[in-house]
Amino acid sequence: MHPTERLKGIATFAAVAEAGSFTAAAQRLNLTNSAVGKAIARLEQRLGSRLFERSTRRLRLTDAGHAYYQVCVRVLEDLEAAERVLASDDAVPSGRLRVDLPATFGRLRAWPALLQFTAMHPQVLPQVSFTDRFVDLVEEGVDLAVRIGGADSDLWPAALDHRSLGDEELIFCAAPAYLAAHGTPTASAELSSHAALLYGRADGSASAWLLREGQGPAVRQPVTARAVLGNAEALVGAVEAGLGLAQLATWLVADQIADGRLVAILPQLATRGLPLHLVWQRSRAQAPKVQALLAHFSATLHIGA
Repeated sequence: MHPTERLKGIATFAAVAEAGSFTAAAQRLNLTNSAVGKAIARLEQRLGSRLFERSTRRLRLTDAGHAYYQVCVRVLEDLEAAERVLASDDAVPSGRLRVDLPATFGRLRAWPALLQFTAMHPQVLPQVSFTDRFVDLVEEGVDLAVRIGGADSDLWPAALDHRSLGDEELIFCAAPAYLAAHGTPTASAELSSHAALLYGRADGSASAWLLREGQGPAVRQPVTARAVLGNAEALVGAVEAGLGLAQLATWLVADQIADGRLVAILPQLATRGLPLHLVWQRSRAQAPKVQALLAHFSATLHIGA
């Protein structure tokens, strides 16, 4: 099949899927109902699969139709982006911008920066997801993502590019009331006598503490936990409530330390945590909206030297 044959009917199909009926799609496309119906029939025949389940009351995508719709949307968005780059006004960031953010870092740090960006670029329509699962940017049509941790730079897929935002700094902290009641540890050997609050995963495992003395490498130290929580903000709340002490990223507790709700302790044990990166599809790197957000996030989200 010639490549251009694969483009036939996808705009009509996407319009029907979004409008929910042939009639509404025909009105949107300035076509007759018959023309829209024939275009969908030819597309289904070419693909060898039914894209819609039809009844007298409703039109619904089949599983195959839903999967094909996701692909069609990405193709149409890429074509639209390419046309914008070639247009005379391509310097103005505009259009839908698909962004994926880690749940807690995204809500607390990236989202305020993205709100600033949206105010500066009113023609951009952000579509934002907040999740800690691994997101395939190409498969899910994401323009740009923030990632915490991940593969070595040598192992990034060829379709993606990335830029470092620095590394987390991990510090020990506790509430003033906890320290008043239990004392302030001054050395790592004293940690075992204190209530430890840990971050936990869905599989029941808990993160060990990273301990580094002097110039040596950080070593993971298993800890007996007073409590294990699967949400970073809940963990911070438990520390604030005086339940125990925890090792947390400075970006997560900077506000609490600044206003006195938490106290940083054992400064000699501060250590490097996970790296943060901006990640984007190389094929979309020239789009003004992507370039503008890259510059904005690079300036506002950098957390290390």
